[in-house]
Amino acid sequence: MDKIKVLFLCTGNSARSQMAEAFLRSRAGDRFEVYSAGLHPQGIHPLTRAVMREKGLDLEDQSSKSLTEYLGRVHFSYLITVCDRAREECPAVFPGVNHHIHMPFDDPAAAEGSPEEKMEIFREVRDRIEVWIQDWIEEVSPR
Repeated sequence: MDKIKVLFLCTGNSARSQMAEAFLRSRAGDRFEVYSAGLHPQGIHPLTRAVMREKGLDLEDQSSKSLTEYLGRVHFSYLITVCDRAREECPAVFPGVNHHIHMPFDDPAAAEGSPEEKMEIFREVRDRIEVWIQDWIEEVSPR
């Protein structure tokens, strides 16, 4: 059986889409081929790496990529936008996408405050993404 190809898209590909990619790959990588990209990639945020390590996930093999790396080159079963800006700026017609899901999460990279306050916001967003990914896997996984 072919794997289901999924692309997580956000603005910077620095936090939310990276977290979603790592969670889906670790939880159901045998059923999904998982990618992430950004409209304006900025590199993976250091706090993204830190909070994912807390969950036992190392993002060493992931990198921040531009949507243009995939546009028109890869057929995705699912395009999942994880921020409102990505949904607004994403091409209205994305060749080769079967399903477009919008599941917005707050941008932890925009957090202000002390280092610990920022870390807590990254954890909150990470945990919300983790729960959503687990629920989504159960909803769409081939039986």
